[in-house]
Amino acid sequence: MTATETDITEDFIRDLLREQHPDLADHPLKLGALGWDNQVWRLGDDLAVRLPWATRSADALLRKEHTWLPLLAPRLPLRIPVPQRLGEPSERFPRPWLVTTWVPGEPADRAPATRAAEAAVTLAAFLTALHRPAPDEAPTGRHRGGPLADTAEHFARDLASATELGLIRDPDAVRAVWEDAAAAPEWAGPRLWLHGDLHPANILTTKGTFSGVIDFGDLFAGDPAFDLAAAWILLPDGAADRFHESYRPSPDAATLRRARGWAVLRALTGIHIGDAGVHGRPGGKPTWGPPAQAALRRLTAAVHR
Repeated sequence: MTATETDITEDFIRDLLREQHPDLADHPLKLGALGWDNQVWRLGDDLAVRLPWATRSADALLRKEHTWLPLLAPRLPLRIPVPQRLGEPSERFPRPWLVTTWVPGEPADRAPATRAAEAAVTLAAFLTALHRPAPDEAPTGRHRGGPLADTAEHFARDLASATELGLIRDPDAVRAVWEDAAAAPEWAGPRLWLHGDLHPANILTTKGTFSGVIDFGDLFAGDPAFDLAAAWILLPDGAADRFHESYRPSPDAATLRRARGWAVLRALTGIHIGDAGVHGRPGGKPTWGPPAQAALRRLTAAVHR
């Protein structure tokens, strides 16, 4: 069941474009991806149409991207989808939609980074550029980015479920990493801009390294530890240290502890989504399981030493 009753097709999108942006209506169209919140259709060589389809919250997320991404994009060293046109709700489609730039590359859940050192430096440069103090009116996270201890019930539920399904070999080691992270001092610095959803399907690779970052619907301002979890989620084995050496300013010990905790939560989510995909359950994506399992193995390695 989707939140959008409309059958979204190539002809339907052309009609939307003719109605509001007719100069784009005759460009070639091809379905690019079905995301959690939006469908993405490639429009010509350089553009994409993003339409909300699976959640009601997608409308606000698209408007947020339209407001903030054009301001952030010029300082970022990787390509991101920059909104070019806003489609307003109409009788034909009662929801907002976007025309953005197209970002080439393959999602890292299907084509993971293999050039470890280069990927680590590239990711660190991107987050160094993004993690700047945000204005007071910057958005807050939706159920993410607050004190890690507030996620205790969520963590316990996901760990217990994954353990019961036989997806976690050492739940005690996983719990130890999260409990250490939850006990770390909270972020006392300014609210920094964060991507807010750096999992393998939202970062693109080309020739073994990162080339683009997509889906900024969860963009918010807060503790950089939330994004720094990506070092364990996205990078090959042995690359996290290179990432931390390259990121500026160098993260302190408490921030890295919190980042490990957020990475554990993201890995558990990925493991569940991957398992659902393997067994054909709704919302499942089988390609999410392997990178999530690899991340959890990296995170718990120190516990086993």
